[in-house]
Amino acid sequence: MQSYEELAFRAAYLIVRDEDDAADAAQDAFVRAYRALHTFDTTRAFRPWLLRIVTNVALNSTRASKRRQAASERLVPGSEPTPGPMQPDAAAEAAEQAERVWEAIGGLSDDDQNLIYLRYFLESSEAEAAEAIGRPVGTVKSRLHRALKRLRQVIEDHYPDLQPQAAGQPVREEKHESTAKS
Repeated sequence: MQSYEELAFRAAYLIVRDEDDAADAAQDAFVRAYRALHTFDTTRAFRPWLLRIVTNVALNSTRASKRRQAASERLVPGSEPTPGPMQPDAAAEAAEQAERVWEAIGGLSDDDQNLIYLRYFLESSEAEAAEAIGRPVGTVKSRLHRALKRLRQVIEDHYPDLQPQAAGQPVREEKHESTAKS
């Protein structure tokens, strides 16, 4: 448990975005993993199996929180929705920009967010991400491609200040220049 404690917390935090909730989700995931240890296939890697459990627990926690929030808003007419994560101090431009990227990612579906978190924030390989979500690697590649395309669209539509300065330049360059030019 000690060797995976930080990884579990980081994975949960990327989804729930609250330290206390992430710690609870990670702890719950370890309890569930312990109880399901007899189902673990020892011929496979442990890390993706644990990440799948952590991810599922954190997503369930987030969904439950969203349901409670929606119920509260229905019960109290005219109430304002609870704002998302607090914006950092305006003096910390880099932190503010990072927060806006989080917001942009938050505009995606839970599945898209989960793939982006696994692949880029937790630095999982495509194979590990595939095992963590229980899908083939090819499916992960295509879903990740579509998730990034949707993220680019969210940024273009709602966060144009996050786009590269050069007009028409994609958020992430996907074409590679030929090395034959000298």
